[in-house]
Amino acid sequence: MLQQTPVVRVLPVWEEWMERWPEPGALAKEAPGEAVRYWGRLGYPRRALNLHACARAITEHFGGLVPASYDELRSLPGIGDYTAAAVASFAYGGRHAVLDTNVRRVLARVMRGEEYPPKATTTPERRLAESLIPPVDAPRWAVAVMELGALICTARAPRCADCPVAARCEWLLTGKPAHDGPPRKGQTYAGTDRQCRGSLLAVLRDAPGPVPKAALDAAWADAPQRERALDGLLEDGLAELLDDGSYALPS
Repeated sequence: MLQQTPVVRVLPVWEEWMERWPEPGALAKEAPGEAVRYWGRLGYPRRALNLHACARAITEHFGGLVPASYDELRSLPGIGDYTAAAVASFAYGGRHAVLDTNVRRVLARVMRGEEYPPKATTTPERRLAESLIPPVDAPRWAVAVMELGALICTARAPRCADCPVAARCEWLLTGKPAHDGPPRKGQTYAGTDRQCRGSLLAVLRDAPGPVPKAALDAAWADAPQRERALDGLLEDGLAELLDDGSYALPS
């Protein structure tokens, strides 16, 4: 849930999920559409399908217990390097490089003197992060660096005067050189296919059962964009076209 989404938005949804589905087996018993329904407006709803698929895989292959090893976690649907490392570290005390956006920014500034890290994680980045993991208390180190990036070494307004490692920060010591890589553009949302998909999905999510095509047509005025978004929802498994021509969440 925290992938590309801030804690303040995730927390109420996570709490509802944990009350409704306190263990993987509880979620696995539900239809995947229920995971999409209770995902609400977190965005990137394919993550809900991945979580549902993870719950079923954990139930079928791991006795209903979330696996502890990095490799087993990576074998689960939708689980990438960051999530596997985070779960293995924070839930099980493993020693892994947990590279989220905040950690990558801290390491770029403190160790390499660069304002921002590359857009995608590189092999040298990973090797650097792994070389810095302490021999003991690795999870504490991981969360400390993560919090440093989230609260102090922020993207737009870093609080260098409050930074506990300011005296060792290459970026600060070299005068805060400006980012010289590709322009960093914020994501737009209004009017995009992503917003259109969200509007259509909200109709399906809020309905007690299947909805007629007219209900989806009324949710978004731009017909070509609406049809493109609907095709995408069907292709991604987030919606189903039923025999009677109505639409529903996946069963």
